[in-house]
Amino acid sequence: MENTKDREGKDFIRRIVSEDIATGKNDGRVHTRWPPEPNGYIHIGHAMSILLNYSVAQEFGGHFNLRFDDTNPAKEEVEFVEAIQRDVAWLGADWEDRLYFASGYFEQLCDWAIHLIREGKAYVCDLTAEQISEYRGTAIRDGNRMMTPPGVDSPYRDRMVEENLDLFNRMRAGEFADGSKTLRAKIDMSHPNLNMRDPVLYRIMHVEHHRTGDTWCIYPTYDWTHGQSDAIEGITHSLCTLEFENHRPLYDWFIENLPVPHRPRQIEFAAVGIGYTVMSKRYLRQLVEEAHVRGWDDPRMPTVAGMRRRGYTPKAIRAFVKGIGVTKVEGTIEMAFLEHHLRQDLNARAPRIMGVINPLKVVLTNYPEDHTEMVDAVNNPEDPEAGTREVPFSRELYIEREDFMEEPPKKFYRLAPGREVRLRYGYFIRCEDVVKDADGNVIELQCTYDPETRGGSAPDGRKVKATLHWVSASHAVQTEVRLYDHLFDIENPMSPEDEKTWLEHLNPDSVEVRECCWVEPSLRGAAPGTRYQLERLGYFCVDLDSTLDRPVLNRTVTLRDSWKKAQRKA
Repeated sequence: MENTKDREGKDFIRRIVSEDIATGKNDGRVHTRWPPEPNGYIHIGHAMSILLNYSVAQEFGGHFNLRFDDTNPAKEEVEFVEAIQRDVAWLGADWEDRLYFASGYFEQLCDWAIHLIREGKAYVCDLTAEQISEYRGTAIRDGNRMMTPPGVDSPYRDRMVEENLDLFNRMRAGEFADGSKTLRAKIDMSHPNLNMRDPVLYRIMHVEHHRTGDTWCIYPTYDWTHGQSDAIEGITHSLCTLEFENHRPLYDWFIENLPVPHRPRQIEFAAVGIGYTVMSKRYLRQLVEEAHVRGWDDPRMPTVAGMRRRGYTPKAIRAFVKGIGVTKVEGTIEMAFLEHHLRQDLNARAPRIMGVINPLKVVLTNYPEDHTEMVDAVNNPEDPEAGTREVPFSRELYIEREDFMEEPPKKFYRLAPGREVRLRYGYFIRCEDVVKDADGNVIELQCTYDPETRGGSAPDGRKVKATLHWVSASHAVQTEVRLYDHLFDIENPMSPEDEKTWLEHLNPDSVEVRECCWVEPSLRGAAPGTRYQLERLGYFCVDLDSTLDRPVLNRTVTLRDSWKKAQRKA
């Protein structure tokens, strides 16, 4: 990615903010905001914008607002409002007492619309939405250039001010049907920027709003609401993604033609995509509504709620966003980079436990029957203060099926007939016999243990080449384990050539559920959201579906750090 930092380590946004402070703009104030539409759950791309806006405010001693631009009641729900607040708070962006809703400004926005009508800069239009789009025109390609032929004026563009005022008041009073009229700004139908071609300010929608009820039947568009809401709140720097760059001339036109109390400065930055997923609320909503996933918080989803349920941490996401930096160049970054930061955080904080997700039974034939002993296990080798725990050891154990081969190839050092290995925190064991079912499948290993090797070392100094994790069969907790993979089977399912067939690229193996796994008893009663490292298997998180008698674990990420390996190669 393009490096846009200066010698002091400031990106271009922070340079602009520093310059504004130095020149005394806004009396030296810095006030940012994040303005979501409550029409879905937020995703990792939103997290980047949230943390940028919040961190800039923090670094310059300013304020940060959370504001819902709730202008489309047909798609907005209280569930989304509550979920977004929960997710923003979880990420660590503290709006303190500055929670706002654009619906709280509806009266002021309506007054400003009337101001434009009185100034001859807005009119009521009877064209349908399809006609407005047709009259506005579209951009066409001419070689390597995009051309925008002039649009066509609405036949209602020259209505007199008094007629427009009367019609607008009647729109507000509910006299007209949905879609029959709009209020449009009168700007320039030949402007090369299509956003400036008499944009719609208000449309008629007889829909109940989640906050204002049936008070209104006309609702402001996002473009009309967004910049003025910033102005009302005293926002100094409106940080947004590049998709809004073409909207900036329109936002500036509104500010210049209205008696607003403040003049925010819009600065655009590039959004960053992540491979093997989609980052659009429209498509995420389709995945949910068509039941391709289990909900907005499905652990395969790139939503903040889904990532939290899978076991991601706010610290890892913040480190990821900081590592990406801020640029003007759009691009896609590998999921491995996000996973790298996640492993770094979980490695330091996640307690270790042992579990077996593909069990193979081991019977220690020379171990006393009905006897159990406790062995000491380290909770987290990265944290000396984490201490140890006691793990039960008995005659019958489970090991990972992949840790045994009847006819091992070269460089396979784990358990095989006649071979000795170490059980972590336990003893050396040797495989003496293999028990199979009628179909020839291995169902049990008959092994012996060396009682002189407790703790994992032999008095005679002999060595083994492998250490296996295990659980005591009579003490382990049966657990459902969900193993997650990419949601899509190609890196960019929304590329131009795949946009119409993106659902065909859903990965049929994005989740594998294993219902008969075994984990050491310390897992029993763990609260949803608790994170662990299952030794040698990866990092896991207790799922919301867990019960006291049957825990459910989501695999958050494997132990292998492919990003770190790639960086070392480079």
